[in-house]
Amino acid sequence: MARPEVLTEADIAGAGRYVMKKLPEVTLAFWVMKIAATTLGETAGDLFSQSLELGYFLTTIALFLIFIATLVIQLASKRYNPFFYWAVILSTSMAGTTMSDFMNREASAEYLPKGEKSLGWGPQGLGLGYPAGATILISILVVIFVIWKFTGLTFEIRDIDTFRGESLFWAAILVSNTLGTSMGDFLSDSSGLGYGGGALLITALLAALLALKYAPAVPNALLFWLAFVLTRPFGATAGDLLTKPAAKGGLNLGTAGSSAVLLAVLFALMSWAHLRERRSRPQPA
Repeated sequence: MARPEVLTEADIAGAGRYVMKKLPEVTLAFWVMKIAATTLGETAGDLFSQSLELGYFLTTIALFLIFIATLVIQLASKRYNPFFYWAVILSTSMAGTTMSDFMNREASAEYLPKGEKSLGWGPQGLGLGYPAGATILISILVVIFVIWKFTGLTFEIRDIDTFRGESLFWAAILVSNTLGTSMGDFLSDSSGLGYGGGALLITALLAALLALKYAPAVPNALLFWLAFVLTRPFGATAGDLLTKPAAKGGLNLGTAGSSAVLLAVLFALMSWAHLRERRSRPQPA
């Protein structure tokens, strides 16, 4: 991973201090970690809401509070820290999973304990369906980007270095991950493509975005956000492929086992990124 960029007085008019950027460079390693985090978000969200029978409502509240906690730590940090950054990505992925499930589904008999009529405490889900849920999430995401546009702040991720810009970035990340979950679940459960077919379709779309990267007329910021949304359903379908029963086309590894393996992979990648960042950090004179 490339070292964090430092803006000096020559880069920012009127600045009399150094400003350390807090977001990582968007490289191949970034996307590998993003897919690992979003796949873990899918399996971990299902682990709490379904396997542990907490239900969509309680799990959504708990994971949203975890998101707020990780976000506060990230915003308070003075420099880029891979553990802080990817903890927020992971928490948005987990919260996005159960937020999407709560919006679009109702707790089905498949996940209910024997003899029980509800999954956890509280509402069992709004049951809006994927089209309505996606429409709401896309509308919210558009509103965030419109507000972002009117602030005059940059959409280029590598150039975000203000509290307001980073706050808008994380708001868009949370909604993007929730929208991506809805897309992934729709492809896996309702489109007829199944888990493998859904993953192949998303892979083809991501390949098309990679090709568009070399088209000068297409803004890099647009490609980033499209890729960010699409890697979430890729993670969702990959997570479903790992955890769902073989009768449904999955590998039946279970939510607990899959989550443990993915957490170990993500932690190893974060440790590697942290080591690279420390080695490349400018040393004080």
